[in-house]
Amino acid sequence: MPFRTRYRASARLGLAFAATLTLSLVSPAAAKAQTEPPALSLTDALAKAAGADPTLAGSDARLAAAQANLRQAGVRPNPTLGVDLENFAGTGAYSLLDRSEATVSYQQILERGGKREARTGRARAEIEVARLRREVRTLDLIRDVQVAYAEATAAEAELLIAEARLVAAHQSQTVIDRRVKAARDPLFAGSRADMMTAQAQIARDQARDRARDARAALARFWGGSSAFRLALEPFFDAKRPVMPASLTVADLALLEAERDVTIANVRVEQARAVVDPTVRAGVRYLGDGNNVAFVVGGTIPLRRYDTNRSGIERAQAERTAAEADITAARLAREREIAQLISKISSAATEAERIRAEVIPPAIRSVEQVREGFGRGGFSYLDVTEAERALADARARRVSVLRQYHLDQAALDRLTGRQAGLTQTQTQTQTAEPR
Repeated sequence: MPFRTRYRASARLGLAFAATLTLSLVSPAAAKAQTEPPALSLTDALAKAAGADPTLAGSDARLAAAQANLRQAGVRPNPTLGVDLENFAGTGAYSLLDRSEATVSYQQILERGGKREARTGRARAEIEVARLRREVRTLDLIRDVQVAYAEATAAEAELLIAEARLVAAHQSQTVIDRRVKAARDPLFAGSRADMMTAQAQIARDQARDRARDARAALARFWGGSSAFRLALEPFFDAKRPVMPASLTVADLALLEAERDVTIANVRVEQARAVVDPTVRAGVRYLGDGNNVAFVVGGTIPLRRYDTNRSGIERAQAERTAAEADITAARLAREREIAQLISKISSAATEAERIRAEVIPPAIRSVEQVREGFGRGGFSYLDVTEAERALADARARRVSVLRQYHLDQAALDRLTGRQAGLTQTQTQTQTAEPR
């Protein structure tokens, strides 16, 4: 049969390999490979993704636009230069050009009610909004990278389980082959062992493909290849969450900045309700006698129809809505953080108990059943059942740890725990010569 000859000579090597896999799945302190390149850590992945973030250019442009808007908001209205010709042509006594009058005037609008201060205040608030939106996008990127990293490490851990099951299937196949040749087991037992080995081989190949695809999905954040190794030790190191003493949450800060914009809009609308006078001064040339006279004048709008009352009411309603959004977002964030902390703590406890209380007895059970099977005391079904129980325990632990890291990524997104680390890494990469 195809697998027997190839693996009969390496049965002891397979036992050693299975023991190594067992240790790596049972304890986070697995033996590190000495010849392989350094494994890609989560910090490295975050730094690579932050350095290749395609949204940075757009965020910088929006921030530059907001700064330009601030400069424009402080500009005064342009003056007006006017020319009037009177009595230029007519009938009777005004038919001659020497009776024409020409006036050159300079006109300026005088802003009242603090319009310019209101505009610049709103522009400053919009700059803060643009800056905080960039931070929020960075936090979203960090969360997405953490999720992809958790999926990739979970796929690598599942690959270890699949490889361990394949090694165990080869070992069982070797023993069954020997027992069939000694007429201690029927022929169909060998066929069943071949089938179990083939299934384990397929499962291992599929797990290898999933691990490769997960690494490729992670590498797409910085446009790299999937040819790298992941650090699995942190994946198995599940700890209870510890909340930082103080947090600066960009999401709430963004809502507060948007609320400040609505407050500034109220001031702008109130300033618009104040009418602006226009003053005018000029020189008039009198054609009849070639005399020159100075003229002054002015206009002021009458607040008869448009008092901007509805504009002020709209701005005040928007401010009230923004304050309500802040309150609702803060409460929702607190609820979600509490739920995530509870889930993460529960997952950490379950993963540790599986490692300490479930997997060691399952390993001993496999060893005992295998030993008895070699002496003829147990059937092949007993062996496969014990191996399946061990694999299920390992798979359950990996599944719990995968959800643990996904929930940790969501918690880090809400608390902004990784934002400072990513900014430091990005600044370091920018400062390094290329």
